[in-house]
Amino acid sequence: MKSFYGDLKLGILGGGQLGRMLIQESINYNITTHVLDPDGDAPCKNLCSKFVKGSLTDYQTVYDFGKEVDLLTIEIEKVNVDALEQLENEGVIVYPQSRVIRLIQDKGIQKQFFKENDIPSSPFRLIQDKAELVTGDFPMPFIQKLRKDGYDGRGVQAIRTKDDLAKAFDAVSIIEDWVDFEMELAVIVARNENGEVKTFPCVEMDFNPEVNLVEFLISPSTLSFDILQTADRLAIKIAEDLKIVGILAVEMFLTKDGEILVNEIAPRPHNSGHQSIEGNYTSQYEQHLRAIFNLPLGDTRSISNAVMINLLGEKGFEGLAEYEGLNEILKIDGVYVHLYGKKITKPFRKMGHVTILDDDREKAIEKAKIVKETIKVKV
Repeated sequence: MKSFYGDLKLGILGGGQLGRMLIQESINYNITTHVLDPDGDAPCKNLCSKFVKGSLTDYQTVYDFGKEVDLLTIEIEKVNVDALEQLENEGVIVYPQSRVIRLIQDKGIQKQFFKENDIPSSPFRLIQDKAELVTGDFPMPFIQKLRKDGYDGRGVQAIRTKDDLAKAFDAVSIIEDWVDFEMELAVIVARNENGEVKTFPCVEMDFNPEVNLVEFLISPSTLSFDILQTADRLAIKIAEDLKIVGILAVEMFLTKDGEILVNEIAPRPHNSGHQSIEGNYTSQYEQHLRAIFNLPLGDTRSISNAVMINLLGEKGFEGLAEYEGLNEILKIDGVYVHLYGKKITKPFRKMGHVTILDDDREKAIEKAKIVKETIKVKV
């Protein structure tokens, strides 16, 4: 591969905020970045060296894009895996590997992987359509998930009573037993080609119940050593079982009886690691670059307590985005604002995030509550 001091081209499939933050980190390594995205105004457009507008799921588009770069990575899983396999066969480095992306794209195959590798997860069944769901007499409550194309809370439906069956998806899905959990956790793990593996400290997540998106993230978790060690060990096992190269986010449930169940995994930088930009010695974006270029992995320790808040478009507003309360929150010590460069706001669209640092965990949480109530994305 070419040197970092030469014209080293990194291709990124997807031009959203994750790609944007990856590019910001890649500048420090003198990496030339090419981005493919269907949105001509994608957040990455004005930061990358070359922007290509095109479909991420079209074989020829992805193949042609990949032939121009030295290494190809993703910031979204919904990409044409057949094209990635062909590029790998022709010598283009693809990390995470196409086989990993193919597994992640199908939640049914993902759950089978958990089962086959003794990774604790909620019991599940595979169904073909809504009719099978209605006639199957599955014990309620349960969760229905589309096997493909679900993201950011979309493609997930809670079925609590028979009345909820009317809003069930009529598509190939998985049915998961309802998990009575105490808390949702996440561990980000990185693995390079040499097999070196490192995890970031476990974080606690609080979701917006209306859209199933992370609203608050607190890092690091203060749960017991045994629980944190179990979460860490599970993340490492998954990364090693997959033999992934790159970053992997592992989302988990802590049940009310103290058990940890793996919910889902994502083979890319993740919302549950945004706070690492300011809150850890190495960010998840730098760690992903280190992993895919087979460099020594960085120090993942926390610098400070960190709370991350997603900036979501306000309900009832759609149009050119304005950030109400920005001046007020920037007066608070330890507040770091990241705006994603999206011109148009929509209800619950991810428009940015704010990270709050404080040596005192409770003060960080209190500041985060003030920030959440103060800043609004409107039109």
